[in-house]
Amino acid sequence: MTVPVNLQTVRPRTLAAVRREVPPNEVGSAWGPAVGKVWDFIRSQPDLWTDGHNIFVYHHSNKPDGPILCDFGVEVTRAFEKAGEVYATETPGGEAAVAVHHGPYHRMKEAYNAIDEWMATNHRESAGHSWEIYGDPTPDPAHTETTVVHLLK
Repeated sequence: MTVPVNLQTVRPRTLAAVRREVPPNEVGSAWGPAVGKVWDFIRSQPDLWTDGHNIFVYHHSNKPDGPILCDFGVEVTRAFEKAGEVYATETPGGEAAVAVHHGPYHRMKEAYNAIDEWMATNHRESAGHSWEIYGDPTPDPAHTETTVVHLLK
C-alpha cells in the first residue's frame, strides 16, 4: 500500500519529554519507561495536559546506524520548570514532509519509506529531525493512526 506524503508548514508543539539516546533498533523498548515518567509528571500538574497526544521526536545521527537522540513526550498546554528528567521542549517548526500511517506500529516503516521516496523524487533534504504523533488508541490495530513528520531543509 502506498502512503501519501504531503508538504506542510508545521508549527512547534510544546511537549513534556524525557530524552534518551538509543540505538535505532532499541527505540521500541526505550519509549515505554520514558513516556511513563512523563505521564507520572503530567498527572501531578493541574491543567498541564488537556488532550495532547504522545509525540516522539527523533534527532537524527550523522553516523549511519549511530544512536538516535529521542525526546519521548506528550503534548502539553504550556512550558514548565524541569522536574527530574522531565523537561519542556518543542517539536521543530518549518516545512515538512508528512505521512499518515494507518495500521499497527510495526508497519510504520511504510510511512518512513514513502517520505524517503518523496524527498528523493522532489529533491528535498532532511533537516535532521522527524517525529511521530500518535493518535488515540483503538481496539483494532488496523484502525490506529500515527502521523509521521520529517522536517526539511
